[in-house]
Amino acid sequence: MFEDAFELYFQYAPDEDWRIRFGRERILLDDQRYVGGVGWRQNEQTYDGASLLYKGFANTEVFYSYVNNVNRIFGREVTAGDHDQDTHLLNVNVGLTDAWKVIRYTYIINNEDAPAFFTSTFGARLMGTISSGDSRYKLLGEFATQSDNSNNPADYDANYFCLEGIWSRQGFSAGAGFESLGSDNGQGFRTPLATLHAFQGWAEQFLSTPGAGIEDLYFKAGYKPGKWNMQLVYRDLSAERGSGDYGSEIDVAAAHQLTDRYGLLLKLASFNADDPPFVDTTKIWVMLTAAF
Repeated sequence: MFEDAFELYFQYAPDEDWRIRFGRERILLDDQRYVGGVGWRQNEQTYDGASLLYKGFANTEVFYSYVNNVNRIFGREVTAGDHDQDTHLLNVNVGLTDAWKVIRYTYIINNEDAPAFFTSTFGARLMGTISSGDSRYKLLGEFATQSDNSNNPADYDANYFCLEGIWSRQGFSAGAGFESLGSDNGQGFRTPLATLHAFQGWAEQFLSTPGAGIEDLYFKAGYKPGKWNMQLVYRDLSAERGSGDYGSEIDVAAAHQLTDRYGLLLKLASFNADDPPFVDTTKIWVMLTAAF
């Protein structure tokens, strides 16, 4: 069951500026909106290929990976568990100041087993923090464009953008954001390598972007008393193109670090559907985690 959920690679790092890897590894880029490990599931997504990390430029990290296979969360016993690739991932992180950075990325995904995922994505994200007394304000702005490429049977050009602001102080946090995955020619913006559980609600009603796209207006709050970490998120979800109203969702989570090794997670997701084909959905999780 866990046959693909491991790393096995050869690494060459002649100095602190260079790191080269060949083999199977985890790739977690930024907030995993485009490329991640889907760590929420029992089998973590891993990547076969070669990667390079270079830190020789001032305040800059350049990451590139050529991926020839993705070991997905389902395991190799099912067809969807293993996807052959001819994929290129480029992520350049530039520190503007100690508190601000800009990230430029290019992701050329050629999925030989799923032609609908042949996509070219180009984007940038600006993020940073502003401090004022005991308060911190975390700000994020991101924009990307995506189009079909090569063997994709669809013909489309869609945009992505996200704005978010989070205030935090002495264990409390609150904020709001707006994320839009666009639509063109009946095709929605696609992120097939993402950690999708973290976006558009934990009820997982939007693991693939609807043809009309999606707009996600969300409000979140958090509190960390002692070893507890509590979260509350409300989302209003609608079509990016047209007047479709998908529904709303409330997500609640409480995590507690029992010991240095063991943790407890309680999680609830409640999606209230408005328009078909979506239906009301409630999911509850009780999880015990162990680290070794």
